[in-house]
Amino acid sequence: MTQFNQLAAYQKDLNLRELPLVQIMTTDLISVLPTETMDKVNELFQTNAIHHIIVHDEHCNLKGIIGKEDLVRLFHNLTFIKREREEKFNQHFLSTVYVEEVMTKQVASLKETDTLGIAADIFRENLFHALPIVNEEEKVVGIVTTYDLLKLAY
Repeated sequence: MTQFNQLAAYQKDLNLRELPLVQIMTTDLISVLPTETMDKVNELFQTNAIHHIIVHDEHCNLKGIIGKEDLVRLFHNLTFIKREREEKFNQHFLSTVYVEEVMTKQVASLKETDTLGIAADIFRENLFHALPIVNEEEKVVGIVTTYDLLKLAY
């Protein structure tokens, strides 16, 4: 790669770092309330190609996030036997556990005016893969995931 090509690639990366999150965030959110039960979360994960669900109150204030791995940890406590009786037990158990009991409550979020570079830096420094995006009124308006960054890059 010539020095010019290296500089051009660097400039392209620099411009991407300045891209506002509002231009790449997912706004068609799948979300739940803290008072809903985990059987709803299970259904949402089974019927949608997603890995994170935003938890907000009735006014769209961010309360937490649930990742698919949270559901897997919850299932770890259930039986994996796939007989009808055990499946009914599992479903009943999920219907008794509230989202607020499982969700991650300490959630990093960004503003829709923040940049892709800020999100990328946070993803590199931390162990999570999704960032809720809020507006000036602190209402949830979107989500950015590591998958969104990969889609942008490739």
